[in-house]
Amino acid sequence: MKAFDQLTTEELDAWHRLRAANPALDSPYFHPGFAAAVHEFAKVHVAVSRDERGEITALMACHRDGARLRPVGWPGADFQGPIRAPGTPFRPLGLLNGLEFDHLLEQEGFEPWIVSRRASPYVDVTGGLDGYLGRASRTGKDNMGQARRRTAKAERALGPVRFEADTVDPEALEQVVRLKRAQYAATGARDYFAEPGRVELLTKLLHTRDPGFGGVLSTVHAGPHLLAAHFGMRSGGVLHWWFPVYDPAHAGLAPGWILLRELVRAAPALGLARIDLGRGDDEYKRRAKTGESVVCQGLVTGSWARLAVRKARDSLAAQARQSELLRALARKIRNL
Repeated sequence: MKAFDQLTTEELDAWHRLRAANPALDSPYFHPGFAAAVHEFAKVHVAVSRDERGEITALMACHRDGARLRPVGWPGADFQGPIRAPGTPFRPLGLLNGLEFDHLLEQEGFEPWIVSRRASPYVDVTGGLDGYLGRASRTGKDNMGQARRRTAKAERALGPVRFEADTVDPEALEQVVRLKRAQYAATGARDYFAEPGRVELLTKLLHTRDPGFGGVLSTVHAGPHLLAAHFGMRSGGVLHWWFPVYDPAHAGLAPGWILLRELVRAAPALGLARIDLGRGDDEYKRRAKTGESVVCQGLVTGSWARLAVRKARDSLAAQARQSELLRALARKIRNL
């Protein structure tokens, strides 16, 4: 295990090579650029696995929290897992003993330590809006139609609608953070931006313009009003939907759907084939998705007692999610 900034050229080259060989790792979370950006604000360590010949077979970036390891970007990493070629054996126990994960892309070798699985929806945007409408569910099509009509309504009521797909605008990013923090406060969710360095991380990513990896800030204005915005990351043809926000004053226009529709329309020009929406059972994700991945929750540990406690905690959290009356309890459990 070594600090990210101590990786050799050989190890970084292996990271790129192994990731390129595995289509399942096309999310920007698996790009070394993400680990590099996070490392500036929260130290990242990388476990490097080699075979008997000394060849690098896998790498996994993590944070240390005492004796416990957590995947790079925790708790804001929506995809997690080792960087390895398909079919490469990986034995996490020993190399990663004490690893807690909550968005592990399902991979061979972790089965004994997985305690639950959840869906992570995505939108196939190949062919732009016409392509999407050919694949979307009935509710997805309906919502896109409503978004078109509400765009016209916003234009009549507020002024010309302007969409920017990829803008480097620090002031707009500040608005995203401000609206997101207000949303956290209103819903009782943990404030991601309360931790030092996380706003600076988004600013760093906003100014990362590498063709293979970088931040993406998208906005929709009507006249002088910001209706909705989103800050995420992209790598190649994949955009990860990370921090979507809208102005509650214009909630009646369903501005989030207006923004998503504009992004789907712009996908071919942006070179996008997929938008990953991230784990969650939000209604708009269920309506918009064209498919879903599976991400896993669990704990790599040699202590079966610790694993049993984790299973019991996750079981209680799953039951709480099913009940409106217990949603507040579920949030407290997730924050433990």
